[in-house]
Amino acid sequence: MKKYTNRNLPVNFGMFVIFLFSLYSSIFCTSAVESKTLKVAVAGPFTGSVAAFGEMIKKGAQLRAQEINENGGINGKQLELVFEDDTGKDKEASLVATRIASNRKILAVVGHFNSSCSLAGKPIYKRNRIVALSPGSTNVNVCKGSDYTFRNLYRDDFQGAFAAKYIKTVLTKVETVAVFFDNDDYGRGLRDSFKKSANSIGLSIVADEAYDRDTTDYKAQLTKIKSANPDLIFIAGLYSQAGLILSQARESGITAQFFGADGVDSPKLLEIAGESANGMYITTPFIFGLEGNEEAERVYAAFKQKFGKSPDTWAALTYDAIGMIAEAIAKGGEKRKAIRDYLGNLTSPEKGYQGITGLTYFDEHGDCLKPAYVKQVTQGQFMPSSVQMLD
Repeated sequence: MKKYTNRNLPVNFGMFVIFLFSLYSSIFCTSAVESKTLKVAVAGPFTGSVAAFGEMIKKGAQLRAQEINENGGINGKQLELVFEDDTGKDKEASLVATRIASNRKILAVVGHFNSSCSLAGKPIYKRNRIVALSPGSTNVNVCKGSDYTFRNLYRDDFQGAFAAKYIKTVLTKVETVAVFFDNDDYGRGLRDSFKKSANSIGLSIVADEAYDRDTTDYKAQLTKIKSANPDLIFIAGLYSQAGLILSQARESGITAQFFGADGVDSPKLLEIAGESANGMYITTPFIFGLEGNEEAERVYAAFKQKFGKSPDTWAALTYDAIGMIAEAIAKGGEKRKAIRDYLGNLTSPEKGYQGITGLTYFDEHGDCLKPAYVKQVTQGQFMPSSVQMLD
């Protein structure tokens, strides 16, 4: 019988060994590289009708991450941001939250901005035990019911009451008010809070009109509001609609004072409304340029140098949110639950995080109590109102 021999066996075996070694080296090296990077997601409306918010959120996050990395990173590891676009819609936010939560390399989320998006993502983040820290969602229910949801600004029950009190105390000629609100979680919640407080302090609500965010023609509601002849119109909505409302209101002959909540706080409002925005008051969680905040002045200058434009409120709050997550990773640990536990322990001024937007610490729900400020549009620019109520 002829004996079968394979002279290529040693060669093939050797190639197989080299292949295994190469595969092992590739996996090992990739793991080593990845282990030097800490991933944090940033979720917001980077496209869509309120993309101006997303632009400032992204830039605020990028500036803070750059500063962290240039100063050695987090415990020697680089911070990598993963941006996810929810377009400002709750359905898209659910998909984004699922994508983020299923990626175990992502340690935490800064976002979402819109309250409806934060509410949509909340059960997904809770189920997957990953922190979501919002720099913009103010609906009262955003943090309730989840140990993994936090925010670094006030709630709408506070904002609505504050706006009503400011109008009553500072704008003393105002007796009658019309409410014009976006028919979503943010607009409805703020409208309810404002109306409750206004009624309790003697402001008369003479009109209460809703609008849909996808609408661009507000003449029907404005006609009803005009017939009620209010001294002031309170807008509980976002800048993209508020700008059109202002223009159409002035075109229709409405001369009432306008007062907007923080959802209209964007430079884009001024572009859309033009001169119609002059004189409008706006509540906001933060104002650059206030006396005594030297660190905010530094960040303002650094932002403008890097991006060629001025930062707004949402850039500032996102800047602080990235800083809080970085501190939680550095001091708490590189695990999702460790980050949650660290933030959950910031329960007093002594333990709080000092950022450019103020001191942030949380109650049992993940909410925080921070002041509201007031801007006024003067000659086409946002300026701090001459009267602030910070007590």
